[in-house]
Amino acid sequence: MFFDTKIALIIRDDLAVWQKMNVAAFLTSGIAASYPDSIGESYEDASGNKYQRLIGQPILVYGADRAALARVLDRALSRGVQPALYTEEMFSTTHDAANRDAVRSVERESLNLVGLAIRAERKVVDKVVDKLKFHQ
Repeated sequence: MFFDTKIALIIRDDLAVWQKMNVAAFLTSGIAASYPDSIGESYEDASGNKYQRLIGQPILVYGADRAALARVLDRALSRGVQPALYTEEMFSTTHDAANRDAVRSVERESLNLVGLAIRAERKVVDKVVDKLKFHQ
């Protein structure tokens, strides 16, 4: 199936595995909340059990270092793409309001990014993630 949009997660490659998983989960929730049309129908197994709806298109996951994450953020913002973000400081908070405060306290150029998620037209996403490799 062909989609007009692409979803990409860009996660810093030097994180612990649990951190990568946590960042991916939070960033994906940002895409789902911001783009309700990206959510498919609910699932049902052959026994009639119902399951939650999921994002209905592939999500590409890229690895990046700090400099590449900063570049991706710059590229996204310059193209009018509003990303979801996760900063290193958010690992030490315990709730959503504290996460927002942690981000709000830092100028964009100084954000200690560990992950970004974007959804946009395919060609725009391709330009934003240009030269990144899929996460290993």
